Amino acid sequence: MLKLSEIQKPITGELAVFEDKFKDSMQSSVPLLDRITHYIVKRKGKQMRPMFVFFSAGLSGTINDATHRGAALVELLHTATLVHDDVVDNANVRRGFFSVNALWKNKIAVLVGDFLLAKGMQLSLKNNDFRMLNIVSDAVQQIIEGELLQLEKARRMDIEEPVYFEVIRQKTASLIASCCACGAASAGADEATINRMRLFGEKVGIAFQIKDDLFDFGIDDVGKPLGNDIKEKKITLPLIHALKQVRKSEKRYIINLIKNHHEDREKVNEVIAFVKANRGMEYATAKMLAYQQEAFEILTHFPSNEYRNGLEQLVRYTTERNK
Repeated sequence: MLKLSEIQKPITGELAVFEDKFKDSMQSSVPLLDRITHYIVKRKGKQMRPMFVFFSAGLSGTINDATHRGAALVELLHTATLVHDDVVDNANVRRGFFSVNALWKNKIAVLVGDFLLAKGMQLSLKNNDFRMLNIVSDAVQQIIEGELLQLEKARRMDIEEPVYFEVIRQKTASLIASCCACGAASAGADEATINRMRLFGEKVGIAFQIKDDLFDFGIDDVGKPLGNDIKEKKITLPLIHALKQVRKSEKRYIINLIKNHHEDREKVNEVIAFVKANRGMEYATAKMLAYQQEAFEILTHFPSNEYRNGLEQLVRYTTERNK
């Protein structure tokens, strides 16, 4: 199993510098805001997005100050969407800690998210990083559109495979694509290279989300089936494939369980068993590995070096991680 700490070795110094710059980019003159942003920074994730930015920049040219601004821009806008998502989902926990809205209520959380968006735009405009701002703003638009498309389809429970892929392309893959495109743009790459890196990130992002969806049909830390997506009435690829394998009557029965009995642990377990019996897991895994291979093929257009190796390892990590 690959470890992120091993993968990031070629850019460890860059990531350390980035952390300081990212903290600085969130500073304000309001003590309450500073307390909240300090809380957010202390509970940062795996730093995968900055890693994609730095590796993509190194592969496309040279890591420089613009690369650090690009990584900060991506993190600021991504963090803003997470803060807003927790309000929309009424979620009280993020990465094992209380969410901003749980500690400071929805009104303040929305304003903090708006502040982070403004900080990201301000950072780019001050330094004339218009190309990177355009790339990341487009990703934020796609994330919002993907969320709304998923909400619309979830009401009717009619998500087919093409719609599923469009939702995850917008919701998840667009952000990783913007990381890779920003990295290339910050290094002064031409449009063809930027677009190639964007497509690479999109393939990785789709594989990453399929892996997440597969986790939901597994077992949690205390040995219980998960099924959180089923509880939230989300239709993901393993379930979509399983539903296509059965008669309409059985399909209606399973959809009814998800619609009306998603809070019942036994019914959720029944849906999980149905997906496994109809090879939904195997089908989704094969799709995930196909996107992984497409990402690898894009990297063959670049010279072999430590940055390409880092990206290849990140691609493997997306499909081999255990959480």
